[in-house]
Amino acid sequence: MNTNIQNLYHIAGKPSRKIIGLMSGTSFDGLDIALCEFKGSGLETIVRVENFTTREYKPEFKENLKSIFAKKFADLERITLLNAVIGTYYAELIIECLNDWEISADEVDLIASHGQTIYHAPSSQHQISGYPNATLQIGDADHLAMKTGIITLSDFRQKHIAAGGEGAPLAVYGDYLIFSSATENRIMLNIGGIANFTFLPSSHSTGFFSSDVGPGNTLMDQFIQLNYPGKYFDKNAEIASSGKVNEKLLEKLLDHPFYKSDFPKTTGPELFSMEYLNKAIEHSGRKDLLNEDVLATLALFSAKGIIMAIAKSVEGRGDFEIYLSGGGMYNPLLVKYVEEYFGRKLKFTSDLGIDPDAKEAVLFALLANEAVAGGTTPFGNTPGVPTVSMGKVSFPK
Repeated sequence: MNTNIQNLYHIAGKPSRKIIGLMSGTSFDGLDIALCEFKGSGLETIVRVENFTTREYKPEFKENLKSIFAKKFADLERITLLNAVIGTYYAELIIECLNDWEISADEVDLIASHGQTIYHAPSSQHQISGYPNATLQIGDADHLAMKTGIITLSDFRQKHIAAGGEGAPLAVYGDYLIFSSATENRIMLNIGGIANFTFLPSSHSTGFFSSDVGPGNTLMDQFIQLNYPGKYFDKNAEIASSGKVNEKLLEKLLDHPFYKSDFPKTTGPELFSMEYLNKAIEHSGRKDLLNEDVLATLALFSAKGIIMAIAKSVEGRGDFEIYLSGGGMYNPLLVKYVEEYFGRKLKFTSDLGIDPDAKEAVLFALLANEAVAGGTTPFGNTPGVPTVSMGKVSFPK
């Protein structure tokens, strides 16, 4: 037997596994790195986050990512080069973390790398006859495995699409296995570039699902980066909080078929772009809006997408709690809008034992754990949640 296969077989049979989960979102702020210990699998999964950090990207690296992100037409040579560069850069950041944590690479069983999304194209969005749902993440995992010496799983979204899904959101798998409750209906709300949520009815009952709901931070961040050189986001919503919501612009922003389509659904900055915003501004007849008024309106626009989706999903379901994660939790204006509508304070995944900043990295580590040691939990006929093992394996030698 090939020694790589022997090692993987040994890891699968261990009573516990140390797995590093990696997540890099569409805000390009940095790489989330979570060292997790897993025991068991499926609904018996026990996970403990031993170490977590976000390693901020160098400005030049951020600009390189932005130059190819969410563009129908991009420099193919740069994409090819960055595929290798990203894998190598991730490996360097992991090695730095392991040194800081005084942990040997030999103590780590697996790496689970999401990679960097550069284009997401569900068929509902591209609407090109004869072409399927598609998505593309780069950051070659063979480079990661070779540089770190650790078996690496990556490219999780392709299996989801191959099995009939849209490649997102994948959070539903981890949310269901880790955060389900016997007594409480839960909304696991993640506000990243795109906002998504998982509805978890109590007692692991049927009816759980996950869906994107529209922009989280992406339009606000894009607007800031275009109009405020050197800034990547509106810290603490300081600019947006000084503005006034324009109702006509808000109405035009919400006037899209995406908001009327059924769950589950996915989207991305490919749709919710500066072009989308500029068209809404033009159709609203308010090209004279101040920047702070545009940002105030965008904050409420993101909140409205979240509010409409959650309200629809919990209708007739009884009481529920909302648990928050993602960069949007640091936007007090956005959070306030959601809290005011539902008349309750939002909780955080830290209330359930998982650092909300680490959550997405932990969920990809969980997918790797399921791929090697689980895969026996049936997800039934839940739309958008095929029962499959996800992740391609890269060996270190």
